[in-house]
Amino acid sequence: MMNPTLFLGLLIFIFQFFSCSSPPGKWDNRTGNTEGINILVYTKVGEGGFFHASIPAGIDALQKLADEHRFNMDVSDDPSLFTDDNLKRYHALVFANTNNDVFHTDDQRIALKRYVQAGGGFVGIHIAIGTERNWDWYKKMIGATFDRHPRYQEFNVNIIDGTHPSTRHLPNPWIIEDEPYYVKEYNPQVRVLMAHDLSTIEDDEEKPYAFGNDYPSVWCNTFDGGRQWYTSYGHDDHIFKDELFMQHILGGIKWVTADGLPDYSNAYSRSLDIK
Repeated sequence: MMNPTLFLGLLIFIFQFFSCSSPPGKWDNRTGNTEGINILVYTKVGEGGFFHASIPAGIDALQKLADEHRFNMDVSDDPSLFTDDNLKRYHALVFANTNNDVFHTDDQRIALKRYVQAGGGFVGIHIAIGTERNWDWYKKMIGATFDRHPRYQEFNVNIIDGTHPSTRHLPNPWIIEDEPYYVKEYNPQVRVLMAHDLSTIEDDEEKPYAFGNDYPSVWCNTFDGGRQWYTSYGHDDHIFKDELFMQHILGGIKWVTADGLPDYSNAYSRSLDIK
């Protein structure tokens, strides 16, 4: 029979090992099985918002992912789909270059909030960070709001956290062509995964050196009950033909869907406020 002291020590070791190797929440690297899951790709561009011509290319690339990885994908720009009864079917929502106000009513906004509280997954691509710019809850949920960007150009992206399923396949640095977004109202609670290398970016204005040369550009979080992942890249058609970029997005989808379908017993909110 094992010595009780040794047995207790073994239990403590096992607990500490698994606690360190698989921490909970935004710091874990758990992924969901994509086969059979349901994704809603939302593409609404609100009044006055810049419409990215790459939206159709993004939809096509996401559909290719869906076909290859056997998940179901609906595409819409109709905000009336945002109800509890409809959203509860989806494992994740993908806001693909949505911009400005993308809802017609506060009830639709509250439906998104309740979906997140129920544990639904959320993926934001590029100017999704410029969506609902006057709604504090949304800005905190997605992690920040759009401020400005230098011209479209080639630059380096540094991998800050190479353990995440959306980054582990990427070279470091990753050289891309895109718009390097700068943000405001940044949520410091997010887990930063990638960053623009400002030393490789040409900018006619003063660069934001709050983080040194590494400017956060991709992150994930577990805000208000759900799992969120955001990438600032995705401006034009060519990047959606890049296999590295699409694996990057797939990794984000897998991460936000790790907990399965939303559980609406956890959805409590009836207001737009951050509570």
